[in-house]
Amino acid sequence: MTYLRNAWYVAAWADELERGKLLARTILGDPIVFFRDGESIHALHDRCPHRFAPLSLGTFDGKAIECGYHGLKFGGSGACLENPHGPLVKALCVRTYPAVEAHRALWIWMGNPDRAKPETIPDFSFLTSVPDSAFNKGYIHGAGNYQLYIDNLLDLSHTDYLHKSSLGGGSMTRTSPKVSERPDGVVAVGWYAKNEVPMPFMVQTYPGQLDRVDSYIEVEWTAPSLIMLANGFTPAGQPITQGLTNKATHFLTPETPNSTHYFFAGIRDYQVDDVDFNRMILEQRTHTFAAEDEPMIAAQQARMGDADLWSLRPVLLNIDKAGVLVRRRVESMIAAESDPSNQNRDAKVPATSDIS
Repeated sequence: MTYLRNAWYVAAWADELERGKLLARTILGDPIVFFRDGESIHALHDRCPHRFAPLSLGTFDGKAIECGYHGLKFGGSGACLENPHGPLVKALCVRTYPAVEAHRALWIWMGNPDRAKPETIPDFSFLTSVPDSAFNKGYIHGAGNYQLYIDNLLDLSHTDYLHKSSLGGGSMTRTSPKVSERPDGVVAVGWYAKNEVPMPFMVQTYPGQLDRVDSYIEVEWTAPSLIMLANGFTPAGQPITQGLTNKATHFLTPETPNSTHYFFAGIRDYQVDDVDFNRMILEQRTHTFAAEDEPMIAAQQARMGDADLWSLRPVLLNIDKAGVLVRRRVESMIAAESDPSNQNRDAKVPATSDIS
C-alpha cells in the first residue's frame, strides 16, 4: 500500500516514551525505535545494518542503543558510535526520522527529512488548555485500514445503531450532515439538531432534567489522518453557548495496510476538577471505541480482505459524502507526491473544483 509520507503522524502519546527506555512501533510499514536523549527525541529505523537484528531488542544507556546481537552502538544521528569488531565504516549507519513532541503527543515525519517543519504540525493545543482532571486519552491497536477508521468518524449516523446505549437516539440519522471544504485543505462535516431526543450520554452528564435538546457535532479532518471533533448541547430553546461542550482528537496512524494505531483524547468545559467523573468519561469512551467501533471495523476489514475499497464497488449513500471527499483528496496528494516533478516541493492539495 502507498501512503502519504511527507506528513506528520502521531507515533505515540508523549508519556509513552519514558526517559532511559526504548519504544518500538511500526509506522507506515517501517519499524521504528524511539528514545529520548535529554530534551531531544530520536527515531531510528529499527534494524541493525549488520545482520538486521531489531535495535529495540538491544540496550539503551541514555545516549545510544547497543545492538543486542553483536554489540554495535548507534546514537541519535544514526551513525555507529562503537564497533567492537573493527573500524567505524560509513556503511554502519541507520536511517533517522524527524520526531518532535507537541500537544501531548510524539510526532514523526516519514518522508523527506528536509521538508519536515515542526511548525506545520496542526494546532491541537486545546489538549493542553485544561487541567489533567479534565483531559483523558487512550490508545487502541486497531485491526483495520486507517481509512476505515476515518470513514467511521466522518459518518456519525452509525452512532444510532452501533452505539445505541451511549450515543443512540436517532438524532444523527434524522439530521442531514453539512459537508464543506476549507481553503487550507480541511474537510469539515457538521450535524446541527434542534428540539431532538437527547443521546443517553447527554442525559447522564447534564445536571438536571433533559427532555429535548439542541445540539451540534462538528468534525474536521486534516490530511492525512488527523481528526478533531467538537460537540455541545443544551436544553431545547436555550442558547447553545450556555450548554456543555466537549472537544476530542482522533489520530489514525497506519501501521500496516490492515492495522492502525488509534490515539484518542478529549477535554471538556464542565466538572473540570472532578477526577472520578473524568475516569468515568474515559472508561465510556474507551468502551465505545475498543468494544464497539474497533470490532466492527476489524470485521469489515476481514470481509474486504486485501481488496481496495473502490475495487469492491461500494454502493454509496448521501452519508458517505465527507468520507469519499477525503479519500479522493488523499489519493490525489499521494499521486502528486509520487510525481517526480513534485519531489522538491510539497504535494499540492486539489481544489474543490478538482473533485467531483
